[in-house]
Amino acid sequence: MARPAECCPALVATPISTKDADVTATLFKSLADPHRVRIVNLLATSDEPVCVCDVTTAIGLSQPTTSFHLKKLVSSGLINREQRGVWAYYSLNRSVLRRLAGVFDEKGRVR
Repeated sequence: MARPAECCPALVATPISTKDADVTATLFKSLADPHRVRIVNLLATSDEPVCVCDVTTAIGLSQPTTSFHLKKLVSSGLINREQRGVWAYYSLNRSVLRRLAGVFDEKGRVR
């Protein structure tokens, strides 16, 4: 079909696949809470894994509520959990974060 000359340019990016869109939507859903966004931000700005006790203190929630939010983020794959003795340490899964950023990539790539 011919496009009128005054129309905007044709799309050149390949649309995201249905499967990738489903996986990515699950990741965004895991961030649909301000406390989880704060947790991800805390982990993103830390060079080392962060102890659950420090996460609890930083976001100002009770330990059970913090654990609930951390479990949601771990389940989505957005963060990693590492057991060190009696304490759990959390870190950002940076490859998954790149997947989220890829949705907004100017070339439309999901990595």
